[in-house]
Amino acid sequence: MARICLINPRFPTSFWGLNHALPLLGKKANMPVLALPTLAGLTPPGHEVVLIDENVEDLDLDALDAFDIVGLTGMSVQRDRMLELLVELRARGIFVVVGGPWVSVAELWFEPGLIDVAFIGEAEETWPRFLEEWAEGRHASRYEQAEKTDMTRVPTPRYDLVPFRHYAMGCVQTSRGCPFQCEFCDIIVIFGRRPRIKTAEQVVAEVDAQYRLGARVVFLVDDNFIGNKKAAKVILRALIEWQHANGYPVALFTEASLDLAEDEELMRLMTEAGLVAVFIGIESPDEAALRETKKYQNVRGSLEDRIRRIQEEGLEVYAGMIVGFDSDDPGVFDRQFEFLGRSRIVGAMAGMLSAIPKTPLYERLEAEGRLDNAAADDPNIATNIIPLGMSREELRDGWVGLMERLYDAENYFARYDALFVEGRLPLGTAKMTWLRRHRPLSYLKVQVLTILAAIVILARVWADPRTRPYRPTYARHLRRLLAARRPPRYLFQFAWKCALHLHLAVLTRRMALRETALVNT
Repeated sequence: MARICLINPRFPTSFWGLNHALPLLGKKANMPVLALPTLAGLTPPGHEVVLIDENVEDLDLDALDAFDIVGLTGMSVQRDRMLELLVELRARGIFVVVGGPWVSVAELWFEPGLIDVAFIGEAEETWPRFLEEWAEGRHASRYEQAEKTDMTRVPTPRYDLVPFRHYAMGCVQTSRGCPFQCEFCDIIVIFGRRPRIKTAEQVVAEVDAQYRLGARVVFLVDDNFIGNKKAAKVILRALIEWQHANGYPVALFTEASLDLAEDEELMRLMTEAGLVAVFIGIESPDEAALRETKKYQNVRGSLEDRIRRIQEEGLEVYAGMIVGFDSDDPGVFDRQFEFLGRSRIVGAMAGMLSAIPKTPLYERLEAEGRLDNAAADDPNIATNIIPLGMSREELRDGWVGLMERLYDAENYFARYDALFVEGRLPLGTAKMTWLRRHRPLSYLKVQVLTILAAIVILARVWADPRTRPYRPTYARHLRRLLAARRPPRYLFQFAWKCALHLHLAVLTRRMALRETALVNT
């Protein structure tokens, strides 16, 4: 039988990585990558499996000589580190297998001879088959499933191999696939447009397992949690029962499409299940851009009205935004900034449009001669598209300027006040109401622990020398929050927003000053 080491390569500093905020939270990484424990769970008994996440522990290359198989996963943002590791592993003569999102869409990016076996797409069927064939000395060099995975038959990942104490949050995948057809998205290429969903029992078991191992925040990391609304409601009702049985020990959030705003029952179930936030791909306030990229679910009425409906149900909206669509002109940066202010979206992640291999966008731009893949690795460009409505330099400078304005402390906390203080977002109301009625002692315990956690984070924020320029703004908005006499959970939310702001502001400022390469993730 085989000794197997599965590695998640180190991420570069990125917006989603929360690198500058993590020390304030006492953590080493944002969240674990599910590929590793999932593959471990698919590995037949008898094999030894070791998981290494470079984001939370150092990699001892010499120790890898003792393994029969070394596996790498990775997304596009990890591709440079993947290449470094592959070159080193090849020089050592180590047997290497590679899977994950990047090799699935850019198989030809990897030089011949660097990989012994490539896994394209899902691997629930191909990984066990490979191990069987490897043991018999007859494995292939490439595996790709003919059919999509039946998610109801996926075993529970080996979460016991994941050091949850090092991560800011856990993550559980409840489904794969998305019914929409956004031109730039690789999800529909890898996982398809028909959502495939785990049973409610599977989801609850995974949330429970991560809770038992120390996770207190869990991201339901779906391509679109509400891709099948009927199934999502079944899962939410099961999560509500679990939260009631355990006293709401876990906060949840997820990714969803904007049509969430059209289903009041679904939003109510989400808040009752302990969800506090949802990430939504808004992309643009301009209808022409949304239609261009086939984001039709976002043009069924007022964007701002629909966002506000979600917020009023108690779900904070984090928004994904994109600049660089064909219809975008230099005025798009002002329009995005003003839209996000009106929409009271504090956590806005703006990026330059990039074309991922195999997506409809990539194929269209390639046919039009508007791709420059080398530019994606250029630290001064960071996208492979050639825009229509402006030069690449105008796109770059406008994007960096937009982020500087979004993450300016005054602008950032003005949006915070509009949502949490003046707007009085009903954050966690369903949870706290239930606890007060059914478990009054737990209710008091949660209040005390929430205040203590907020104080610890705020103390770290104030002690960090990088926050010196922002402390007057933090202090002024903290006083406004306290004067509004919001419950303790809002104090914790404020502390988290300070940590998030520091990360966003530091990263953006360094890019604006050209102290670091552009980070378009």
